[in-house]
Amino acid sequence: MSPKIPERMNAVEIARPGGPEVLLPVERPVPVPGPEEVLVKVAAAGVNGPDLMQRKGLYPAPAGASDLPGLEVAGEIVALGRGVTRWKIGDPVAALANGGGYAEYCAVDARLCLPVPKGVALRDAGGLPETFFTVWSNVFMGAGLAELDRRRADAARAARLSARKSSRPTAPRSDAQSAATSAPTG
Repeated sequence: MSPKIPERMNAVEIARPGGPEVLLPVERPVPVPGPEEVLVKVAAAGVNGPDLMQRKGLYPAPAGASDLPGLEVAGEIVALGRGVTRWKIGDPVAALANGGGYAEYCAVDARLCLPVPKGVALRDAGGLPETFFTVWSNVFMGAGLAELDRRRADAARAARLSARKSSRPTAPRSDAQSAATSAPTG
């Protein structure tokens, strides 16, 4: 059964560039998840550098993104956009958002959702996505460790195969075979 989703929600918007005093509570329409998006009922939102820069007026929201701050959230999925198959309503997730996390509901790309790790409270999971995706991007994509890991796995497989071949018993050689391989060429 799908949870009842209100038409409007509470959110926090940036009234003008400045310090924390420019963050104002407002009421906004609840976003509708688009194709390949999920709607998350936000339990916690992370606070990170880009949010602080946006509040100061140094980091404008990209075109098409929510003007609300909040690039990472954790909560429960309450609606699925067309084409979402990995997640289901009720799943607890932590997600990287394209803004809009400082609200009761946030629409996020389903591919940028992570399952909340066992033993981690939703309030703590709200700060995981930005760090996780930054580390993943830098270590595995930027530094190429995924390729290095693949090469190491290939080398280990080759070593195991070589060890198996060298440990196989071989048939005794005939005198003719020994003579043929040890005869001088030239």
